[in-house]
Amino acid sequence: MRQSLTAETAQHFAAIALGHVGREYPNKPANVFSGPEDAKTPSELHPIFHGSLDWHSCVHGYWMMAHILRTFPDIPAAESIRALFDAMLVPDKVAGECAYQAKPTSRGFERPYGWGWLLKLSAELSLLDERCWFENLKPLSDVFTGRFTDFLPVATYPVRVGTHFNTAFAMRLAADYAETIGDTALLGLLTETALRWYGKDEACPAWGEPSGDDFLSSALVEAECMRRLMPAEGFLPWFDRFLPEIVARRPATLFSPASVSDRSDGKIAHLDGLNLSRAWCWRSLAKALPQGDPRRPIMEKAAEDHLASALPHVEGDYMGEHWLASFATLALEA
Repeated sequence: MRQSLTAETAQHFAAIALGHVGREYPNKPANVFSGPEDAKTPSELHPIFHGSLDWHSCVHGYWMMAHILRTFPDIPAAESIRALFDAMLVPDKVAGECAYQAKPTSRGFERPYGWGWLLKLSAELSLLDERCWFENLKPLSDVFTGRFTDFLPVATYPVRVGTHFNTAFAMRLAADYAETIGDTALLGLLTETALRWYGKDEACPAWGEPSGDDFLSSALVEAECMRRLMPAEGFLPWFDRFLPEIVARRPATLFSPASVSDRSDGKIAHLDGLNLSRAWCWRSLAKALPQGDPRRPIMEKAAEDHLASALPHVEGDYMGEHWLASFATLALEA
């Protein structure tokens, strides 16, 4: 049976996020210190996104809550989400986040994973009735739009790993923002870059999956990025070339959920995220194929297998709990 995001699950996920987006410690900073004056607490450095162990996880915790608020505006957690956003997504705190990004040493901060998630959050906020949250965050969104605009033209090569440095995943998220707010320049740059980097790829072996640190499928995320940015008439022939043996369930590794041996280890716990991100991609890619395509049921079955493997472990240990519900939401809503 195909699982989806229900009001009950949304309430549960929202409660998880509300429990960690304001939790300042433990904290894993990604800061470059220019001098002793930069030795500040996480909340001093990042007035909004200082919880959830690290900056990017806090950002996509906010995205998940915004998505839940839009999708299920009447669940019990909705009032708490609105109160949090009213308290945190305000001009002075956004200015503090922007001030951190204005430092010369922040040029590569969270590149590109956090960039994509911040824009994904902003896109979600733009769809809510409470338009002020989107407007208040817009200066920070503009910073990361500028980061993409500056970086992509000089990035000769993509990054294909299954971790935060993956470029296809970040562009996939940024595409939602560009389309939602009508930033045609950014959308055009994302499309041109994706075609330049990935347009000639074919017969993907997925030979490096999974590694012990992956939470993204470099193969499937690339395909999902191309699905998002290419017109259907161009994507389908590309996809046929990129993964030509899906009917035979090859590459076999993409159809087998990763095994997670120790969920208290932050890196090994990434593999639950890999299973969720594969489920998201398989579902989304299957929907792009014509009805009756023999690949669709195979891909949908792979998605359900990966979901079944990971969903029971969205909470339980903070190493996964501080972020996995966001990826589960992506997969369930695909």
